[in-house]
Formats: sequence, C-alpha cells, structure tokens
Amino acid sequence: MKTKSFIYILLACYLATFLRLFIDNNFLISIIGSFFVGFFIPKRLSYSNKKILFTGFFSCFTSFSGFLYLLYKLFNQGDWTKFIIYLHLIIIANLVTMYFGFWMSRKIT
Repeated sequence: MKTKSFIYILLACYLATFLRLFIDNNFLISIIGSFFVGFFIPKRLSYSNKKILFTGFFSCFTSFSGFLYLLYKLFNQGDWTKFIIYLHLIIIANLVTMYFGFWMSRKIT
C-alpha cells in the first residue's frame, strides 16, 4: 500500500473521530455505522477504498470500546438482566441494521 493511502486512512480516522464527538450516543453511532457498513459491502470498491472506508472510517466511528464500556458499566452495577438484554439487543439490532443497509444498497444499484 502506498504512503498516499495511509494518509487517506488517517484522514478518514480523523473525520470519523470528529463526527463521533458530535453524536454522544454509542447505540446510535453503532446503528448508523452498521447501516453504512452494510451499504458499502456490496459495492465494488478498490482495495485502497475498502481500507480507507472499513479500516479507517468505520472502525474509528463505531469503536467497539464504546459498546464494551456500556456493558462494563452494567456489569459493575450487578444488573445482570439489563446486561444480558443490552448485549443481545445491541448485537441483534446491529446485524439487522447492517442487513438493511446491504439490502438498500442492492435495491439502489
């Protein structure tokens, strides 16, 4: 991969992190990111563009650590019912949203 691609990945990471600051809701960020990941999966993108989008932008935007932090707080509070519900709700909601993005992308093209 060329140096130019690394710079684009870094810029994508910066943009994703900047956008994340304005949306202060981990669940909403996760849903938005899942939709767009699903939307771009069926697109025929070059290797560099895939790295920029998936490795750069989406990995910084949807940050798995935000999801884990929410679950960690519930775990420490000892609220096992809420912990189990949130764990499954987040995973299922993201998978459904990702599939919806995939479906929308296929319908548009």
